[in-house]
Amino acid sequence: MVKSLRLGYSPCPNDTFIFFALAEGRIDLAPYRFEISLADVEILNQQARQCILDISKVSISAVLHLLKDYCLLRSGGAIGRGCGPLIVARQGLAVQELRDKLIAIPGKLTTAHLLLQMAELHQRSCVAMPFDRIMQAVWEGEVDAGVIIHEGRFTYEAMGLHRVLDLGEWWESETGLPLPLGGILIRRNLGAETGRFLEEKIRESLLYAKAHPKEAMPYVKTYAQEMAPEVVDQHIEMFVNEFSLDVGEEGERAIRFLLEAAAKQLGQSLPPISIFWDG
Repeated sequence: MVKSLRLGYSPCPNDTFIFFALAEGRIDLAPYRFEISLADVEILNQQARQCILDISKVSISAVLHLLKDYCLLRSGGAIGRGCGPLIVARQGLAVQELRDKLIAIPGKLTTAHLLLQMAELHQRSCVAMPFDRIMQAVWEGEVDAGVIIHEGRFTYEAMGLHRVLDLGEWWESETGLPLPLGGILIRRNLGAETGRFLEEKIRESLLYAKAHPKEAMPYVKTYAQEMAPEVVDQHIEMFVNEFSLDVGEEGERAIRFLLEAAAKQLGQSLPPISIFWDG
Protein backbone atom coordinates (compact mmCIF):
# COMPACT_ATOMS: atom_id res chain seq x y z
CA MET A 1 0.00 0.00 0.00
CA VAL A 2 1.38 3.43 -1.00
CA LYS A 3 1.54 6.00 1.79
CA SER A 4 1.24 9.65 0.75
CA LEU A 5 3.40 12.22 2.55
CA ARG A 6 3.10 16.01 2.33
CA LEU A 7 6.45 17.56 1.35
CA GLY A 8 7.17 21.29 1.23
CA TYR A 9 10.22 23.14 -0.04
CA SER A 10 10.94 26.54 -1.53
CA PRO A 11 11.09 27.45 -5.25
CA CYS A 12 14.69 28.61 -4.78
CA PRO A 13 17.21 26.89 -7.11
CA ASN A 14 19.04 25.08 -4.33
CA ASP A 15 15.84 23.37 -3.15
CA THR A 16 14.45 22.57 -6.60
CA PHE A 17 17.87 21.21 -7.61
CA ILE A 18 18.02 18.96 -4.54
CA PHE A 19 14.44 17.69 -4.86
CA PHE A 20 14.23 17.52 -8.66
CA ALA A 21 14.84 13.76 -8.93
CA LEU A 22 12.25 13.00 -6.25
CA ALA A 23 9.69 15.37 -7.75
CA GLU A 24 10.17 13.98 -11.26
CA GLY A 25 10.15 10.30 -10.33
CA ARG A 26 13.83 9.58 -10.93
CA ILE A 27 14.16 8.07 -7.44
CA ASP A 28 12.13 5.07 -6.27
CA LEU A 29 10.25 6.08 -3.12
CA ALA A 30 8.15 2.93 -2.67
CA PRO A 31 6.17 2.43 -0.46
CA TYR A 32 5.81 6.23 -0.22
CA ARG A 33 4.86 9.03 -2.55
CA PHE A 34 5.07 12.78 -2.08
CA GLU A 35 2.36 15.41 -2.35
CA ILE A 36 4.61 18.38 -3.07
CA SER A 37 3.95 22.06 -2.44
CA LEU A 38 6.39 24.91 -3.01
CA ALA A 39 6.31 28.09 -0.96
CA ASP A 40 8.50 30.82 0.49
CA VAL A 41 10.45 29.53 3.48
CA GLU A 42 8.62 31.75 5.97
CA ILE A 43 5.32 30.29 4.77
CA LEU A 44 6.82 26.83 5.25
CA ASN A 45 7.95 27.83 8.75
CA GLN A 46 4.39 28.79 9.64
CA GLN A 47 2.87 25.70 8.03
CA ALA A 48 5.22 23.52 10.05
CA ARG A 49 4.08 25.29 13.23
CA GLN A 50 0.56 24.19 12.31
CA CYS A 51 1.79 20.63 11.55
CA ILE A 52 0.38 20.87 8.03
CA LEU A 53 3.41 19.21 6.43
CA ASP A 54 5.01 15.82 7.05
CA ILE A 55 8.41 16.85 5.68
CA SER A 56 9.45 20.43 5.08
CA LYS A 57 12.28 22.81 4.41
CA VAL A 58 12.39 25.39 7.23
CA SER A 59 14.67 28.07 8.58
CA ILE A 60 17.02 26.61 11.18
CA SER A 61 15.97 29.32 13.65
CA ALA A 62 12.37 28.08 13.36
CA VAL A 63 13.38 24.58 14.45
CA LEU A 64 13.37 25.73 18.09
CA HIS A 65 9.59 26.16 17.87
CA LEU A 66 9.02 22.84 16.10
CA LEU A 67 11.00 20.23 18.04
CA LYS A 68 7.96 18.86 19.85
CA ASP A 69 6.51 17.54 16.59
CA TYR A 70 9.49 17.41 14.22
CA CYS A 71 13.16 16.56 14.07
CA LEU A 72 15.83 17.36 11.49
CA LEU A 73 17.09 15.13 8.72
CA ARG A 74 20.79 15.18 7.96
CA SER A 75 20.42 15.73 4.22
CA GLY A 76 18.83 18.40 2.06
CA GLY A 77 19.63 21.48 4.13
CA ALA A 78 21.50 24.73 3.50
CA ILE A 79 24.63 25.26 5.58
CA GLY A 80 27.82 26.91 4.45
CA ARG A 81 30.41 29.64 4.61
CA GLY A 82 30.23 32.94 2.78
CA CYS A 83 26.52 32.48 2.14
CA GLY A 84 24.80 34.49 4.85
CA PRO A 85 22.11 37.19 4.69
CA LEU A 86 23.16 40.73 3.83
CA ILE A 87 21.90 44.01 5.24
CA VAL A 88 21.55 46.47 2.37
CA ALA A 89 20.47 50.11 2.07
CA ARG A 90 19.78 52.55 -0.73
CA GLN A 91 22.56 54.81 0.49
CA GLY A 92 25.78 53.87 2.19
CA LEU A 93 25.27 53.49 5.93
CA ALA A 94 27.71 52.79 8.73
CA VAL A 95 26.82 49.72 10.79
CA GLN A 96 26.22 51.85 13.88
CA GLU A 97 23.62 53.87 11.98
CA LEU A 98 21.35 50.81 11.79
CA ARG A 99 20.30 51.11 15.43
CA ASP A 100 17.24 53.28 14.86
CA LYS A 101 16.50 52.45 11.21
CA LEU A 102 13.40 50.71 9.91
CA ILE A 103 14.64 47.35 8.63
CA ALA A 104 12.75 44.82 6.52
CA ILE A 105 13.24 41.13 7.27
CA PRO A 106 12.10 38.04 5.32
CA GLY A 107 10.03 36.70 8.24
CA LYS A 108 10.04 36.60 12.04
CA LEU A 109 11.12 32.95 12.17
CA THR A 110 13.91 33.20 9.60
CA THR A 111 17.56 32.70 10.43
CA ALA A 112 18.15 36.13 8.88
CA HIS A 113 16.01 37.76 11.58
CA LEU A 114 17.70 35.77 14.33
CA LEU A 115 21.16 36.86 13.15
CA LEU A 116 20.07 40.49 13.15
CA GLN A 117 18.89 40.06 16.74
CA MET A 118 22.06 38.28 17.78
CA ALA A 119 24.29 41.00 16.33
CA GLU A 120 22.53 43.52 18.64
CA LEU A 121 22.89 46.31 16.09
CA HIS A 122 19.24 47.26 15.94
CA GLN A 123 16.73 48.45 18.53
CA ARG A 124 13.69 49.37 16.46
CA SER A 125 10.92 46.97 15.42
CA CYS A 126 11.39 45.20 12.09
CA VAL A 127 8.97 44.91 9.19
CA ALA A 128 8.39 41.37 7.90
CA MET A 129 7.70 40.94 4.19
CA PRO A 130 8.28 38.32 1.47
CA PHE A 131 11.99 38.06 0.71
CA ASP A 132 11.49 39.02 -2.96
CA ARG A 133 9.88 42.36 -2.00
CA ILE A 134 12.64 43.58 0.27
CA MET A 135 15.08 45.07 -2.23
CA GLN A 136 12.33 47.02 -3.98
CA ALA A 137 11.05 48.28 -0.62
CA VAL A 138 14.55 49.50 0.23
CA TRP A 139 14.98 51.15 -3.17
CA GLU A 140 11.62 52.92 -2.95
CA GLY A 141 12.28 54.18 0.60
CA GLU A 142 9.51 52.14 2.21
CA VAL A 143 12.15 50.96 4.68
CA ASP A 144 15.61 52.27 5.53
CA ALA A 145 17.39 48.96 5.08
CA GLY A 146 16.62 45.31 4.44
CA VAL A 147 17.99 41.88 5.26
CA ILE A 148 18.21 40.03 1.96
CA ILE A 149 18.58 36.31 1.34
CA HIS A 150 18.66 33.84 -1.55
CA GLU A 151 19.46 35.35 -4.96
CA GLY A 152 19.40 38.88 -3.55
CA ARG A 153 22.99 38.28 -2.58
CA PHE A 154 23.91 38.23 -6.28
CA THR A 155 21.61 40.99 -7.57
CA TYR A 156 21.45 43.83 -5.01
CA GLU A 157 24.30 45.80 -6.61
CA ALA A 158 22.51 45.81 -9.97
CA MET A 159 19.63 47.63 -8.21
CA GLY A 160 22.02 50.27 -6.94
CA LEU A 161 21.84 49.12 -3.33
CA HIS A 162 24.77 49.18 -0.92
CA ARG A 163 25.89 46.46 1.46
CA VAL A 164 25.95 47.56 5.09
CA LEU A 165 26.84 44.25 6.75
CA ASP A 166 27.28 40.61 5.80
CA LEU A 167 25.59 38.75 8.66
CA GLY A 168 27.20 35.49 7.55
CA GLU A 169 30.66 37.02 7.92
CA TRP A 170 29.63 38.35 11.33
CA TRP A 171 28.47 34.86 12.40
CA GLU A 172 31.66 33.18 11.19
CA SER A 173 33.89 35.75 12.91
CA GLU A 174 31.97 35.29 16.17
CA THR A 175 31.68 31.49 16.15
CA GLY A 176 34.18 30.06 13.67
CA LEU A 177 31.36 27.81 12.46
CA PRO A 178 29.58 27.49 9.12
CA LEU A 179 26.20 29.21 9.04
CA PRO A 180 23.12 26.93 9.21
CA LEU A 181 20.41 28.65 7.19
CA GLY A 182 17.81 25.96 6.51
CA GLY A 183 17.12 22.30 7.10
CA ILE A 184 14.64 19.54 6.33
CA LEU A 185 12.24 18.58 9.11
CA ILE A 186 10.22 15.38 9.37
CA ARG A 187 7.36 14.61 11.72
CA ARG A 188 8.42 12.52 14.69
CA ASN A 189 5.31 10.34 14.52
CA LEU A 190 6.51 8.91 11.20
CA GLY A 191 9.19 7.04 13.13
CA ALA A 192 12.97 6.78 12.93
CA GLU A 193 12.97 4.05 10.27
CA THR A 194 10.93 6.20 7.87
CA GLY A 195 13.06 9.22 8.73
CA ARG A 196 16.32 7.47 7.88
CA PHE A 197 14.80 6.03 4.68
CA LEU A 198 13.68 9.45 3.44
CA GLU A 199 16.93 11.08 4.53
CA GLU A 200 18.77 8.67 2.23
CA LYS A 201 16.29 9.28 -0.61
CA ILE A 202 16.90 13.03 -0.41
CA ARG A 203 20.62 12.32 -0.54
CA GLU A 204 20.07 10.12 -3.61
CA SER A 205 18.04 12.88 -5.25
CA LEU A 206 20.84 15.41 -4.73
CA LEU A 207 23.48 13.02 -6.09
CA TYR A 208 21.28 12.34 -9.13
CA ALA A 209 20.99 16.07 -9.86
CA LYS A 210 24.74 16.55 -9.48
CA ALA A 211 25.35 13.68 -11.91
CA HIS A 212 22.72 14.98 -14.37
CA PRO A 213 22.67 18.80 -14.02
CA LYS A 214 21.35 19.43 -17.55
CA GLU A 215 18.45 17.10 -16.82
CA ALA A 216 17.68 18.98 -13.60
CA MET A 217 17.78 22.49 -15.07
CA PRO A 218 14.32 22.57 -16.75
CA TYR A 219 12.67 21.76 -13.42
CA VAL A 220 14.83 24.31 -11.57
CA LYS A 221 14.15 27.04 -14.12
CA THR A 222 10.41 26.42 -14.05
CA TYR A 223 10.46 28.12 -10.64
CA ALA A 224 13.19 30.66 -11.46
CA GLN A 225 11.92 32.15 -14.72
CA GLU A 226 12.73 35.72 -13.67
CA MET A 227 16.25 34.76 -12.60
CA ALA A 228 19.20 35.09 -14.97
CA PRO A 229 20.85 31.72 -15.80
CA GLU A 230 24.14 32.80 -14.21
CA VAL A 231 22.31 33.72 -10.99
CA VAL A 232 20.65 30.29 -10.93
CA ASP A 233 24.08 28.67 -11.28
CA GLN A 234 25.59 30.90 -8.56
CA HIS A 235 22.70 30.09 -6.25
CA ILE A 236 23.15 26.34 -6.61
CA GLU A 237 26.94 26.55 -6.34
CA MET A 238 26.73 28.56 -3.12
CA PHE A 239 23.93 26.79 -1.27
CA VAL A 240 24.32 23.15 -2.41
CA ASN A 241 27.48 21.64 -0.94
CA GLU A 242 28.81 18.81 1.19
CA PHE A 243 26.61 19.91 4.10
CA SER A 244 23.57 19.37 1.86
CA LEU A 245 24.51 15.69 1.59
CA ASP A 246 25.13 15.33 5.31
CA VAL A 247 25.39 18.01 7.99
CA GLY A 248 28.31 16.17 9.58
CA GLU A 249 29.74 16.90 13.00
CA GLU A 250 30.63 20.52 12.20
CA GLY A 251 27.20 21.24 10.76
CA GLU A 252 25.52 19.67 13.78
CA ARG A 253 27.61 21.83 16.13
CA ALA A 254 26.63 24.91 14.15
CA ILE A 255 22.93 24.02 14.27
CA ARG A 256 23.02 23.38 18.01
CA PHE A 257 24.87 26.66 18.61
CA LEU A 258 22.31 28.61 16.58
CA LEU A 259 19.36 26.95 18.31
CA GLU A 260 20.86 27.68 21.71
CA ALA A 261 21.24 31.31 20.65
CA ALA A 262 17.61 31.37 19.46
CA ALA A 263 16.47 30.00 22.82
CA LYS A 264 18.55 32.60 24.64
CA GLN A 265 16.87 35.38 22.65
CA LEU A 266 13.58 34.15 24.10
CA GLY A 267 14.95 33.78 27.62
CA GLN A 268 14.70 30.00 27.36
CA SER A 269 16.91 26.94 27.21
CA LEU A 270 17.10 24.48 24.35
CA PRO A 271 14.51 21.76 25.10
CA PRO A 272 15.94 18.40 26.27
CA ILE A 273 14.80 16.60 23.15
CA SER A 274 16.73 15.16 20.21
CA ILE A 275 17.31 17.50 17.25
CA PHE A 276 18.09 14.58 14.90
CA TRP A 277 16.76 11.04 15.07
CA ASP A 278 20.09 9.78 16.36
CA GLY A 279 20.98 12.88 18.37
